[in-house]
Amino acid sequence: MADLFGTDGVRGKANTYPMTADMALRIGAAVGRYFARADGGHRVVIGKDTRLSGYMFENALTAGLTSTGMNVLLLSPVPTPAVGLLTRSMRADLGVMISASHNPAEDNGIKFFGPDGYKLSDAVEAEIEGLVQSGVELAPASQIGRAKHVYDGRYRYVERVKSSFPRQMRLDGLKVVVDCANGAAYRVAPEALWELGAEVIPVGVTPDGTNINQGCGSTAPQTAAAAVVAHGADVGICLDGDADRVILLDETGKVGDGDQFMALMATRWKQEDRLKGGALVATVMSNLGLERHLESHGVRLERTGVGDRYVVERMRQGGFNLGGEQSGHIVMSDYATTGDGLMAGLQFLAEMVRSGKPASELMHVFDPVPQMLKNVRFQAGQTPLESDAVQAVIANVAETLKGQGRLLIRKSGTEPLIRVMAEAEDEAVLTASVDAVVAAVETAVST
Repeated sequence: MADLFGTDGVRGKANTYPMTADMALRIGAAVGRYFARADGGHRVVIGKDTRLSGYMFENALTAGLTSTGMNVLLLSPVPTPAVGLLTRSMRADLGVMISASHNPAEDNGIKFFGPDGYKLSDAVEAEIEGLVQSGVELAPASQIGRAKHVYDGRYRYVERVKSSFPRQMRLDGLKVVVDCANGAAYRVAPEALWELGAEVIPVGVTPDGTNINQGCGSTAPQTAAAAVVAHGADVGICLDGDADRVILLDETGKVGDGDQFMALMATRWKQEDRLKGGALVATVMSNLGLERHLESHGVRLERTGVGDRYVVERMRQGGFNLGGEQSGHIVMSDYATTGDGLMAGLQFLAEMVRSGKPASELMHVFDPVPQMLKNVRFQAGQTPLESDAVQAVIANVAETLKGQGRLLIRKSGTEPLIRVMAEAEDEAVLTASVDAVVAAVETAVST
């Protein structure tokens, strides 16, 4: 059995290993057995996004969990951060989110949250994987768990998100485009913005099971950008399929990524003496320009591996309260246990109201160092990064960039891709560096 868990739970194409109904049932039984309590008070909450396969995996996981005595509370479509929140507030032993985030509709995934509302560690996932492989003891017939729907989960989440917004502040007079990617936030995001007083132009709010992230959302902000311009909106908020990340648009439709947002919030919180530990936690993918900007304002940048769970782990270890990823995962631990795109969007709107500045000014906090990212797809069983020829090219390029930029090569944790990223002030050097590594990896893949 190949490794089940990637950088963010289990993920793959629906009805293809590991994302089959049979495997979901086995995973449900394994995780149910792992989190079973001696007193028999077992409770798990399950949320999902709007993918057609979500129904299949919800039922399979429920069967596995109840077979080990877990009582299941079904939340229906809610954002990933809502699962983290409700796991804690409902005193559950476990939270499960069925989603492949920003991936296409044919993909799906399973993410787990512990009773504290935080994603599970690598060590715990390894133990669960061991239980999947070995099989688990099922509960006696008299102790099989029950399942029921919880219909107010989204309303609880909306209230929690609104509580992170300054109580004395409203969004009256602001016209906001919100693109929900036909995903999990298609109801909660427009509702929260409207209740706070904004004029809301919703995009991507007609999910049909197959159109999640399709030409909309944080990975395709062009649709929302066109809406911003057409409606004369003040700002655009683009969420992904499970609403744990956000990409912002200014009044001209220009994109602002997670690095710019984190720079804005880190310097603001530093001024207000709210930035715990005097540091921002981000991944190795964040731009070198962000690091230089933070240094000029007396803020450290703590880098982690790619994945918001690793950002959260470092935040918890160091007692930091702000972190995130360039891709738009923003973690504010004073309010939430994981990335929350809607909550981050509200914080940006609060800064617009507080400062009276347009989105375009707040969205350009620093000049990024030119950055290029290219992906090379490989087949199962291939290990192109272990090739001596590839390693030689990587070493040569890294030496070339020394002192003027940086090179990052990594294997994706969610797709069969090698990601080649570089930064350099000289764009000709940048292009040549990335192309050299990509060519070497492509050669290794094709031989």
